Amino acid sequence: MNDLDTAMIRAHEMGDRAALIALYAQAAGGAQDLDAACFYLTHAYVFALEAGALEAKTLHARLVAHGREA
Repeated sequence: MNDLDTAMIRAHEMGDRAALIALYAQAAGGAQDLDAACFYLTHAYVFALEAGALEAKTLHARLVAHGREA
């Protein structure tokens, strides 16, 4: 398991939404293909919405840019 996976698991265990947003956004940036990137972006976006985080707007814009959200 790589460091990013380990950090994601720990953030889930701790309920650390800020870390989850950042880690999933980071995973999207390093994804091997667009589908994987959008999978991670969607998770980051949902966590941001749940947390009322400002990042939600940027994450949404990235999903729209990839044709994943209207």
